[in-house]
Order: sequence, then C-alpha cells, then structure tokens
Amino acid sequence: MFDFGYDEVAEAVDKSPATVRQIAHRARAHVASRRPRDVASPAETRSALEAFQRAVEAGDPQSLLDILAPSVVALSDGGGIRQAVRGPIVGADRVARLLAARWNIVGAETSVEPVQVDGSPALIVRRGGELDSIVAMRVEDGLVSGLYFVRDPEKLSHIERETASTR
Repeated sequence: MFDFGYDEVAEAVDKSPATVRQIAHRARAHVASRRPRDVASPAETRSALEAFQRAVEAGDPQSLLDILAPSVVALSDGGGIRQAVRGPIVGADRVARLLAARWNIVGAETSVEPVQVDGSPALIVRRGGELDSIVAMRVEDGLVSGLYFVRDPEKLSHIERETASTR
C-alpha cells in the first residue's frame, strides 16, 4: 500500500488526494503518539512492578490507581478457552476496577511472582498452585502504561516449561 501515491489511493477509495493526504497525516500522528516515549530504566521498571504487585496482593484500589498511568491500556488473551476481556480496557479507573474485581474473585488462593517474559517485566499469577495467567506490563515515566493478560492455556504451557527449566 505504501508504494502507491496519494492520487492512486484517492481514486481507489473514492476520495480527493487532499483528503487522502490528511488521513495519512492523521494516521502517522496517531501511530507516533502511541509509541512509548522513553524506555524505562531497569530500576524504574522494577520499582513499578513491585508497587503494582503490592497493590494487587493487598487488593488496594487506591494503590492500583497510584501506579497506573491515566491512559493505561489492558488487553487479555484467553485463546477462546479461558475467560478474558473482549477488547481493550482504557483508563486507570476502569483498569483498577477490572483488577480489583479479578483479584477479589480469586482470593487467598492466589500468588503473584515477578518474572521477565520476552525481556519485559511480568507477573506469574497462580491460583490454587496452578498457573492461571501471565501479566506482562509496559512502564513509562514510572507508571504502568500497558498490561497484557495471557490466559490462553496453549501459550501458558510454554511459559510453564520455561519457568520450570530455569528454577
């Protein structure tokens, strides 16, 4: 698609070349705005992960709000087998409510362990001693700006084998 000129794209989508240029400009700006601003230092990442873990373990909604970026985005993947949210959850309030509800349901049987997954900070969540999910996170400016919950049993089986071999 990027090999085509504005005139060709405009003709294909029945828009004017000026409109196509404006749409392309807005799309580029949107993509640029979603890129992480700066890579968090290892110390900053570790601090955010620890604060997030403490908030989750305590079930404290205010502590969750304190560590979540205002525009945090949470995604989940249940592989069509396990329960997962259907689309992105955006905003600290909404994500904190999701997390509070999720951890209130699982209760005292839940343990949370910090790990690295694909070079990113994450938590292994075990329920009743069994692997329940992996929560990978992105940290920007000292706050958690992205959460990705992996609950798909197929994907989790790879994590279980990797963590067992490194213990």
